Amino acid sequence: MNDNLGRFRKLLNSELGRCSADEYHSAGKIPVIVVLDNVRSRHNIGSLFRSSDAFSVSEIFLCGISSTPPSAEIHKTALGAENTVKWSYFNETTDAVKSLKDSGYSIISVEQTENSTMLGDFRADKYNKIAIVFGNEVKGVSQEIVNMSDEIVEIPQSGTKHSLNVSVAAGVVLWELYKQKKG
Repeated sequence: MNDNLGRFRKLLNSELGRCSADEYHSAGKIPVIVVLDNVRSRHNIGSLFRSSDAFSVSEIFLCGISSTPPSAEIHKTALGAENTVKWSYFNETTDAVKSLKDSGYSIISVEQTENSTMLGDFRADKYNKIAIVFGNEVKGVSQEIVNMSDEIVEIPQSGTKHSLNVSVAAGVVLWELYKQKKG
């Protein structure tokens, strides 16, 4: 017999204390902007909206071939987060990064490079405002954007694939930033 029977009752949605869209818009956000460098899958984009909502990201910059709301495919995974998280679109990721640098953001790309910082060693507190760049599902973050970055963060991996789906990688990294910035 399971000793935990009844001890871990699942909560109803009404018990979760979720804020309304209006409350969310006025709630404090972490000083992080997500930049999507040519992310092609609308499902991944929707998932990134949902993770950004969950971890109080300030804004998402959709760049290049990245689709924008409204989109049924984005909505399918975002579940409405595309309406709560602020977003902007840029034809070129370089323009988005230049704009962010001009606004005082440090550019942190998530990629596997020489001299990258492993996520567990990354210290967000050394940066006031962070723009975190996630790349294309096949090509990753472009070398041009890597060259414009202030730091590269890598997610340590032990398996044979040495890559994660971009929405999964974003969830891992955003959770770490949220923990460090919300403190």
